[in-house]
Amino acid sequence: MSQGAFAVEGGDPSSAASPAAARRPRLLIVGSHVVQYSSSAFRRMALDGRVDLTVAYCSMQGAEPGVDPDFGVKVSWDTSPLDGYSWVAVPNRSPRPGLGRFFGLINPGLWALIRDGKFDAVFISGYFYASAWIAIAAAKWRGLPILFTTEAHSLRSWSAQSKWRLWLKKFYMRRFLSLAKVLLTMSSGSFQQLVALGFPENRIVLSPYSVDNDWWAQEAAKVDREAIRAEWRIPAGATVALFCAKLQPWKGPADLLEAFARARVPDSYLVFAGDGILRSSLEQKAADLGIADRVRFLGFMNQSQLPSVYCASDLLVLPSHYEPFGLVVNEAMICGLPVAVSDRVGARFDLVRQCENGYVFPAGGVEELAATLREILPDAEKRTRMGAAARQRMTTWSPREYTDGVVKAVKLAVCGHC
Repeated sequence: MSQGAFAVEGGDPSSAASPAAARRPRLLIVGSHVVQYSSSAFRRMALDGRVDLTVAYCSMQGAEPGVDPDFGVKVSWDTSPLDGYSWVAVPNRSPRPGLGRFFGLINPGLWALIRDGKFDAVFISGYFYASAWIAIAAAKWRGLPILFTTEAHSLRSWSAQSKWRLWLKKFYMRRFLSLAKVLLTMSSGSFQQLVALGFPENRIVLSPYSVDNDWWAQEAAKVDREAIRAEWRIPAGATVALFCAKLQPWKGPADLLEAFARARVPDSYLVFAGDGILRSSLEQKAADLGIADRVRFLGFMNQSQLPSVYCASDLLVLPSHYEPFGLVVNEAMICGLPVAVSDRVGARFDLVRQCENGYVFPAGGVEELAATLREILPDAEKRTRMGAAARQRMTTWSPREYTDGVVKAVKLAVCGHC
């Protein structure tokens, strides 16, 4: 492999492995772009050592400063998503490069990487791009097992779909996912979705969708709650309901705003951490509802700021109309927050236990959400108890369990057993 073909970090993945490394399966993960959340899992796998990991990125979006179209602002993460594991940047030759379009990622260098890399398995994490088919073809040509992953727990998107579109999507997903030898799922909801599509359980491995639990817990312990409240102009003794996500229609921020107004909980505030196309309309709606003085819009919050946001709040609310998983639930629960999520949030299957560490309400159910706010916000004892239960739940849903799942899947794909 020519050095000019790729930008390589952490060593050339095609170089001869050491005798110790040769005893480990060599795994190539093909990712569409750099994802902040995935990096902690990759670092954990690299440290774990049971798999010799290389990550191939088809785009460096996410690692370089740029305007996020959903946030609507320029984003530059203040924690590096590229440290601690071996990665490769494969040049994108698309005439119109970008995410969100099938031909936005065309990375022919994947063929040479897979042909010459001496990998044992190829894990394709973003497969709605032309480059995924290059990787699939190369892996099939080399006789390498393919792994796919999914976090979807339903065939429906956030908007309504016709029966015809659902049937077509089901047909496509069955045919496409059948190309993989092993399928990884992020939650038990996505596991059951694959079973419903007709895949045998012995080809499916649960690999919990996680964040860097240790980092979140350590950062949470440093937070000065009263100082953050002072910055927000919120009294130390007040209660805070938090929305932490992009201000997009499918996230349901307008539902939460309406529910908060209906709940009328004394000495309570609503905080929106995030930015997006709905911000101006939400600000206007808060004024129209007469609650603008009890609503705060923080804008985009960088990674290092988020522990403070969670720890200065009392309840996380994620009212999404469509949410394959929802990693903000992980983050909030590690920081000791009870959560209230809609029944379209994938994290509810494994993380949220009704009335023990959180609540589940119907998506779009403004009155049901208002009732939840009335129940939890005024009750400090219940919030404390549920927050402790939330933190305890996360002790067994972490990068450790994610790594175990990936290792199990790779062994199943390569050796036929775990």
